[in-house]
Amino acid sequence: MIVLRLALQSLQARWLTALLSVLAIGFSVMLLLGVEKVRTGARQSFADTISGTDLIIGARSGGVQLLLYSVFRIGNATNNVTWKSYQDIASHPDVAWTVPLSLGDSHKGFRVLGTTPDYFDHYRYRGKQQLKLAQGEIFEDLFDAVVGADVASALGYNVGDKIVIGHGLGSVSFLDHADKPFRVAGILEKTGTPVDRTVHVGLGAIEAIHIDWQQGAPIPGQSISPEQVRAMDLKPQAITAALVGLKSRLAVFRVQRAINEYPQEPLSAVLPGAALQELWGLVGVAETALAVVSAMVVATAILGMVTMILTTLNERRREMAILRSVGARPATVLGLLATEAGVLTLAGVILGTVLLYAGLFFARPIVDRLYGLNLDVSAPTSWEMTTLLVIVLAGLIAGLGPAILAYRRSLADGMTVRV
Repeated sequence: MIVLRLALQSLQARWLTALLSVLAIGFSVMLLLGVEKVRTGARQSFADTISGTDLIIGARSGGVQLLLYSVFRIGNATNNVTWKSYQDIASHPDVAWTVPLSLGDSHKGFRVLGTTPDYFDHYRYRGKQQLKLAQGEIFEDLFDAVVGADVASALGYNVGDKIVIGHGLGSVSFLDHADKPFRVAGILEKTGTPVDRTVHVGLGAIEAIHIDWQQGAPIPGQSISPEQVRAMDLKPQAITAALVGLKSRLAVFRVQRAINEYPQEPLSAVLPGAALQELWGLVGVAETALAVVSAMVVATAILGMVTMILTTLNERRREMAILRSVGARPATVLGLLATEAGVLTLAGVILGTVLLYAGLFFARPIVDRLYGLNLDVSAPTSWEMTTLLVIVLAGLIAGLGPAILAYRRSLADGMTVRV
C-alpha cells in the first residue's frame, strides 16, 4: 500500500505527462477493442446476409460462385435452370416453399432481379428479419419495380418515378428497354445486404421486356407494346437460381443430394451458411491485418509510456537516492516505478473501455442505419477481458526496465549536486 500511495503521489506531481500517457493508452485500447467489435459485427452481418433459406439451387457450379451471383449479385451464372426443373424441385415432398430468381439486366450500375412477391415474404436477413417497405407497395402492376434503399438514395428515386432497365450489366447500357419503362412502386428499408443495391421486378416483367428480343438484341422491325404484352403468356422458360425452404431441416442433405443428382440437367444445391463461411474465409483475411495493426498501436502506446518514465529518471535521481538513504529496500524502488507503469496502463485500459462503449452507444444506430452493420454492445467477451489483462501485465513488465535502471544508479550519484 505504501508503494501504491507513493506511486499515486508521484504521478499526481507529474499529472500532465501522466495524463498524456493515459490518453495514448486509452485511445489505443479503444481502437483495439473497436476493431474487434467491428470485426465481429461485420462477420455476423456477413453471415446474416441471408437466413431462413435452407438451400440455394442453380446451374452446376461451385458453392461460392452460386452464392455470389444469387445473393450478392456478383458475376454471372454458368447456365440457367429450366422452368420445368424448377417446378419439379418445387413439387418435391420435402420442399415447403421456393422463390425463383432471374438475373441478367441492370439499371445504372445496379442489378435487376426478377422474382415473385414470395421473395418479400420468405427472404430473411440478420436472423429472422423480414424485408419491409419504407414507402409504397409491392408489385401491383406488371411493370412495377421495388428498389433497394441504396438505389433510391443514390439515384434520388421516389415512389411513382419512371425508370428504364438496361440490357446487360454495365453502369452505362448501350441497349435498353426504353419501350417498356417501369414505375417505382416501392422502396425498401435499409438492410445492410445486397438487397439495398437491387432493383426488384416481377418474374413476368423480365419475360415481357425480352419478348421482342433475340440473342441479346431487339428483333429488327418487331416491337410489342406494353399493352400487347399484358395479354401474353409470360411464363418463363428458365431462371437463374432459386431459394428453397424445407418443411424440416432434417431433410436438407437428402434434398441437396437429390438436386445434385437431378437427371434432367446438371444442378447444384448449396447450404447458404456453409457457402457464406467459405466465402468469409476468402475475404476475411483483412480482419487479421486490422487486429495486428491495432495490437501494434497498443504496443506503441506502452512504449510511449516507458519513454515518458525514462525521460523523467534524470529529474528523479534525487528522489530515488533519498528513498534509498532512508532505508528503502530494492523492492520498494523497483515496485514504485513498476507500479506507476501499472497504474498508468490500468487507467488507460479503463478509459479506453469506457470510451469504446460510450462510442458504441451513440454510433450503433447510425452505423446500422447507414451501413447495415450490427455492432454488439454486450459485456466484454472472455477474449476481450483476457486481452485487457495482458495489456495491463505488459505495462507492468514494461515498467520494470526503467525501475531496474533507477535502482542500479548509485546513491552517491543521486546525492551529488551537479553544477
